[in-house]
Formats: sequence, C-alpha cells, structure tokens
Amino acid sequence: MGSYSTQVSLSLVIPCYNEEKTLQKCVERVQGIADTWLNLELIIVDDCSRDSSVQVAEELVRRYDNVRLLRHDKNQGKGAALRTGFAQASGDFVGVQDADLEYDPMDLRRLVVPLAEGRADVVFGSRYLYSGERRVLYFWHSQMNRVLTFLSNMFSDLGLTDMETCYKLFRREIIQSIPIEENRFGFEPEIVAKIGDRGCRVYEMPVSYQGRTYAEGKKINWKDGVRALYCILHYGAHRSPLPMQFLIYVFIGGIAAVFNLLLFLLLMPHLSVGFSAITAFYAAAAVNYWLCTHLLFKKHVRWKSWTEQAVYYAAVTAIAVVDMTMTKGLIAIGMTAAGSKLAASGIGLILNFLARRYLVFPEKRVKV
Repeated sequence: MGSYSTQVSLSLVIPCYNEEKTLQKCVERVQGIADTWLNLELIIVDDCSRDSSVQVAEELVRRYDNVRLLRHDKNQGKGAALRTGFAQASGDFVGVQDADLEYDPMDLRRLVVPLAEGRADVVFGSRYLYSGERRVLYFWHSQMNRVLTFLSNMFSDLGLTDMETCYKLFRREIIQSIPIEENRFGFEPEIVAKIGDRGCRVYEMPVSYQGRTYAEGKKINWKDGVRALYCILHYGAHRSPLPMQFLIYVFIGGIAAVFNLLLFLLLMPHLSVGFSAITAFYAAAAVNYWLCTHLLFKKHVRWKSWTEQAVYYAAVTAIAVVDMTMTKGLIAIGMTAAGSKLAASGIGLILNFLARRYLVFPEKRVKV
C-alpha cells in the first residue's frame, strides 16, 4: 500500500451530531493516513448539533485546505447527513468515517486497495473478522447486529459478516447513482440491499473496533433495530427467491385476514351482513396493498399509481369470484363447508400472490 504509481483520491463523509469531544481528534487521525499515494477530501456534515461541534469544524476548515463543512438546519439523522455529503464528494472513491473514533482510520488504507486495483466496487470493513484488538461491549447489541446481518444477507444474497459496519467504501459513481431514502441508521440495510440489487462487486476486510457505551455517546437504539428490520424487507424482499417472497406474502395475508375479520365484526351490528362483509373485504385488500408495497414489492413498476390500484382491485375481485365459485362447487360435490372454504382459500392465497408478483408488481429479476 502506498507504492502505487498512480495517486488515488478518497472522499470521506463525516456525519456529525454533538461530537465536540472527538471531532478534532478524529480529523487529525484521518489526516495521518494521507501520503503521496492517497489524497484525502474530508466532508464534515453537521446535523444541527446542539454543542460546539460547528465551531470545532469551522476551525478545522481554517486549519486544513482539504476539509469542508456542510450544515443541516434541523437534525435529520445519519443517513440524511451521508446523503448530503455523498452528493458533494469529488474523490475517486467515497467512504464513511464516524466522528466518534470507534474505528481506526489507518484501516482505510487497506480497505481502499481493492477499489484502487479495480477489483471491487464496494468494500466493507467488518468488526467480526478479527484482526486485532476489539473492545468487548454489549452482548445483545452484538447478537442483534449478527441477526440483522443474517437477514440482510438472505435478501441481498451477499455473504457479509457485518452489514451494520460504519466503514463502507464505494466507487464514487456507484454511491452517487444510488438514491438514499433513509434518514437515520436505516441507511445501512438500505445501501446493502441496493448494492446487492445492482450486482456490485463487494469485498469485505477486517477492521479494528473500539466501541462506545451509551454513557459515552452511542446513539443507536432498539428503535433503530426495528427500523433496520423494516428496511431489510422494504429494500430487499422484492429480489429474494420466490419461496421467500411467498412466505412474506403469507405473513402479509395473515395480517389482512385478521383485519378483515375484526372490521367485519365491528361493522355487523350497525350494517347489513352483506355490506359489512364487502366493506371489510375491500378495506382488508387496501391493508394488503399497503403492506405489499412497503414490505415486499416495488410500487409503480409497470403501472402509474391509479392504474396500479385499479389493476390490483380488479385482480382481487376476480380471485374473490374464483374463491366463491370454488367453495360452492366443492360443497356441491359433497365436501364439507369448512373443507371447501379452506381449499378455496388456499388456492386463492396462491392466486393472489401470483397476481401481485406477475401482474400488479411485475418486476423483472435482476441478473447478478
């Protein structure tokens, strides 16, 4: 490392929120990895800090000609800060550097090598591929990271060991072409899903890690874990294997079925049985549509919004007619009412999934 004839430039985005105690030291340590081979651009994005982080950053801008400061007028989260910084990056490669000094910037010199050699589009630094010392902290937090990484891998088809790692380096044209939607820590599963979706060449290398406690300023919490689970499904489920998609749809269908029953029971004392059943049925279909577009499929793949919903409800209605006809037909040939309805519902579940997958949300499979 460092012996290459061609200089490379690395833009590091440093999201900052109330990091007055560590920001200066962080920038000083990062500056120490630059040499005649590795040129640095440091972009500090202050996310409306309430302490003196901005003043520290402004002093760093005056001190170093390769440091820039961008500011948010209101606090939005890490993902929003990264979105702002990535858009302004000008280096050959772009990476993330947290201001809290949990990671060793010297590891960045190793991580950038696969990018500089043209072998990788994205490089992750893993805390779980042990290469040196590592501060031991929260067991359950660590296990949750592993579970989320496992679930993320299931949908992205990437064999990562640390999806939630801070150290992610990208070819600039890759990261600037990906729209980042998450404002907080949901950025991590979102970006993994999207680089998996694009078939990027991904490498992973071990890094050192000196984690902080919550008393020392760690900001991620259990709510971010729940959001990460949602993001894994929202951004990755649409490209998972069909059996996995069907299992997710069964979960969605179960929620919609419970909603259907509860709304029917709520309306029946006030309305006719027929009107209550129809109202509950189509209201549950709306819940099903909302869950499908948030957890499983992408909206507006083939159709515009109103057209997509019209096609969706037409498919729902047609399958409801098939369900009713099949139930009556099975009863007519001697099957019990319960057995007839169960068989028709099973067929209806499969037909509903296939209609959503290939008619309403007919996304083509991505070839990696």
